[in-house]
Amino acid sequence: MAEGEGWRPPRPCEAYRAEWELCRSAGHFLRHYYVHGERPACGQWRRDLASCREWEERRSAEAQRSLCESEQARVRAARKHGLVWVPRQSPPEDWHLPLPKDKDG
Repeated sequence: MAEGEGWRPPRPCEAYRAEWELCRSAGHFLRHYYVHGERPACGQWRRDLASCREWEERRSAEAQRSLCESEQARVRAARKHGLVWVPRQSPPEDWHLPLPKDKDG
């Protein structure tokens, strides 16, 4: 973790504020509740916004550590889910043959 004046938060504070407001919006709430069956957890975005503002105002080492850990957790969560489809290395052997005719049609 870089120390001192050269370090900057991974995102601008405005981005954390926008994510927090989006998370709290009615549309996001309804979509998240429909898909997951629970309320969205917006607390981490709020904590990240507070840490970002604390870093900008005081250059707090605790705020820096908190932002780094939060972003690392987001990256780990995104990497946890792999591809749904396995990409093909070559086309199927019979790709050039005509498609079978429907018996109903």
